[in-house]
Amino acid sequence: MSEYNFLRESENFVSPINKLQQLMTVTAEECGELTQACMKVMRKYDNIEDLRNSKFYENLIEEAGDVLCMLDLLVCNDIIKEKDLLERANVKEIKLRKWSTIFED
Repeated sequence: MSEYNFLRESENFVSPINKLQQLMTVTAEECGELTQACMKVMRKYDNIEDLRNSKFYENLIEEAGDVLCMLDLLVCNDIIKEKDLLERANVKEIKLRKWSTIFED
């Protein structure tokens, strides 16, 4: 995962909360925005082709990218370990393969 440095305190900006609090706050906010984007897609589309041709596709990419950035920042700042994150993703995939139809196409 790559390095992000935009959360450093600079002479132009000093946060009233510490780095851990910033990381948790922004990650939670971005996850909420991705949730909203997903729900908008759910209300309007039932197939990927129609979604990709809509304004909601770009919004979904934007919000998913923001969450990905924050996950990367959690790793880069030693809040979580990349190895642990990838192991957990594998556990989730195994559950989804068993209990969903996501992988059936």
